Amino acid sequence: MTWRATVLTLFPEMFPGPLGVSLAGRALASDIWQLDVRDIRDSATDKHRSVDDTPAGGGPGMVLRADILAAAIDAIALDPSHPRLLMSPRGRPLTQTRVVELAEGPGPLIVCGRFEGVDQRVIEARGLEEVSIGDYVLSGGELGAMVLIDACVRLLPGVMGKLASGTEESFSDGLLEYPQYTRPQTFEGHGIPEVLTSGDHARVEAWRRAQAESLTQNRRPDLWAARIGSKTPKNTTDQ
Repeated sequence: MTWRATVLTLFPEMFPGPLGVSLAGRALASDIWQLDVRDIRDSATDKHRSVDDTPAGGGPGMVLRADILAAAIDAIALDPSHPRLLMSPRGRPLTQTRVVELAEGPGPLIVCGRFEGVDQRVIEARGLEEVSIGDYVLSGGELGAMVLIDACVRLLPGVMGKLASGTEESFSDGLLEYPQYTRPQTFEGHGIPEVLTSGDHARVEAWRRAQAESLTQNRRPDLWAARIGSKTPKNTTDQ
C-alpha cells in the first residue's frame, strides 16, 4: 500500500508547495507516496461557503464550525488505521519517534486549523490528535502539515539514497547530530579535525558520539535529561 497523506485545508492551493521539490517531490512524482488535498469549504452548506462563526462566550476572531469540519472529515473514505491529526499550537510536540510511527503506517489525515481554533466538539467526536511543531503560533496549520509530511516522507523506503543517512541524524538516538565536515581540507585557516581523516573508524565513531553528547547537553538539556533518565536503572527491593 502506498503511503498517503490526506490534508483538509481552507487553502488547497498551498499544496504541494515545498513538498513538490527535492526528495519529497521526486518521491511524489515516482508514486512512492501520494498527496490528497481537500478543501474544507466543499462541505459548507450556504452560498457563501461559510465555515466559521463567532466564539461562544465572546472574544476575538472566529472558530471553525464543528458540523462543517465533521462533514469534511466524514467525506473522506479512510479506515481507522489512518491517524487523524489536527495541527495545533496546543498539541503534543511532534517528535522523531512519532514521525517514525506515522511513516510506518498507511499515512495520516491532517486537518489544518485556522482562525482562533476549532470547535472542541469535533476534535473529540472525530478523535483528532492535536500535534504541534513548536511553541509559537502560525497563521494556520498548513505549514505545520508540510513539516510533518516532509519528516515522514524522507523515511519511506526508496526516498533517501542511503538508509544510514536516516539513522545517524539528530534525535535518532535521543541526541543531536555531531558536526559534519567536507572539502576543502582547510577553510579560512581552520582544518578538519584530525580524527576524521585518520582512517580509524573506531576513533571516528567515538569522536562523533562524544560530540553528539556534548552538543545535546549544552543545547538541549531537556533531551539530555530524558536520555539519562531513561537509562537510570530503577531501584528494586527484595520482598
